[in-house]
Amino acid sequence: MCLRLLQLVPPEKPLRLLDIGCGEGRNAVFFARNGYEVTAFDLSPKGVEKTKALATKVGVNVKVFAADLLKYRLREPFDILFSTGVFHYIPESLRTEMMKNYMEYTAPSGINVFSVFVDKPFIPKAPDAESKANHWKSGELFTYYHEWQIEYCTEEIFDCNSSGVPHKHAVNRIIAKKL
Repeated sequence: MCLRLLQLVPPEKPLRLLDIGCGEGRNAVFFARNGYEVTAFDLSPKGVEKTKALATKVGVNVKVFAADLLKYRLREPFDILFSTGVFHYIPESLRTEMMKNYMEYTAPSGINVFSVFVDKPFIPKAPDAESKANHWKSGELFTYYHEWQIEYCTEEIFDCNSSGVPHKHAVNRIIAKKL
């Protein structure tokens, strides 16, 4: 998704990108290396420190801070909102409110790039499934973007070995442009 975004919206002018749930900073640093003005947050203070260290090692600027995904709300617009592998922490009861906030604070002609885990009845639960995981319904993510231009959307099933035990995951991915 990072490369697809880079091809779709190259930073030919300053573009502010927010990495929601940046983890250890791999994607945030990728975007900063490629010319985006990157802000990133994660719940884990260790992840924030690793992001800072990686950005320093690579020689790029990433504004990074610790925040709880479920409590933090945007108060300033970004050209691009990016998140992958994080939204399964959002309980169904908060999704509409959070998505409205993200969409409201996407700048005009801005882009949302999101990837969410979805439940599929024929895919068993992952061996290392987290108790806090709230998988989305297949296609649920797409329903928020009926008034936006959909640049890319897909449902994919991929192999994973995160627990040392081979298993599968299903994800919905979207790149949507605010009109």
